[in-house]
Amino acid sequence: MQAEATLLPVRPEFQAITRQWDTRHDAVVARVDPGSFYVTAHDELIFTRLGSCVAACIWDPLLGIGGLNHFLLPERQLHEDWHQLTSYSCRYGNWAMEQLINNILNLGGMRNRLKAKVFGGAQMTQTSVLNVGESNISFVKNYLMTEAIEIVSEDLGGPWPRKVLFHPNSGKVKLMRLSPDRITQMMSQEKHYLKQIVAQQDVHPVELFD
Repeated sequence: MQAEATLLPVRPEFQAITRQWDTRHDAVVARVDPGSFYVTAHDELIFTRLGSCVAACIWDPLLGIGGLNHFLLPERQLHEDWHQLTSYSCRYGNWAMEQLINNILNLGGMRNRLKAKVFGGAQMTQTSVLNVGESNISFVKNYLMTEAIEIVSEDLGGPWPRKVLFHPNSGKVKLMRLSPDRITQMMSQEKHYLKQIVAQQDVHPVELFD
C-alpha cells in the first residue's frame, strides 16, 4: 500500500522508466539503463550501473530538481571514419546532456544554479572496442565546462564497474565500486548497446558539414 501511494505520476517521456518501491532505502527508485535519462522533482532516488559508460547527475540545489543520464560513446576502433565517430558523439553524447539539462529547466530549474556529479568511464580491457572510458570522461568534462556547470564531485576511470544511487532533491549520491569480476557482465551489456547504436546510426545517418 505504501509503495502504491508513493509512486507519483511521471511525465509521459518517462513512462518507460522502471520505478518501484525499495524497502532497503525506504523510497521509490527509478532505474536508468544505457541510452536513457530520468528527471524528477519528487522525493525519490535514481539508480544506474556503469562500466565504460558515464552518468552525469545534475540538479538545481535550490529547488531540488534534477536527474541522471547514462551514455556511451563508441570509439575510433568501432568506426575508423572520423566523421562517423564525430556524428556518434554529437548524436548520443550531446543528446544525453542536452535532454537531461533541458528537462531540468522545463521543470523550473535555473541553468546558473545547476551543479553536477559525474561517474563511470571504467577502463574495462586493453584490447576491446569497448575501451571507451577515457573518451566518455573527456566528453562529459568538456561539455560541462563549456556549459559552465560546476562538477562538485566525481569518481571516474579505474578498472571498476560502479553502482550509482542519486537523490536529486538533495544532490546526495551513494556510490559502490563493484568487483572487477563483474567486468565480463558489464562488457556484454555495453556490447549489446553499441550494436544498437550502430544499427540506429546506419538507418538514420547524420550529415556533417565542414
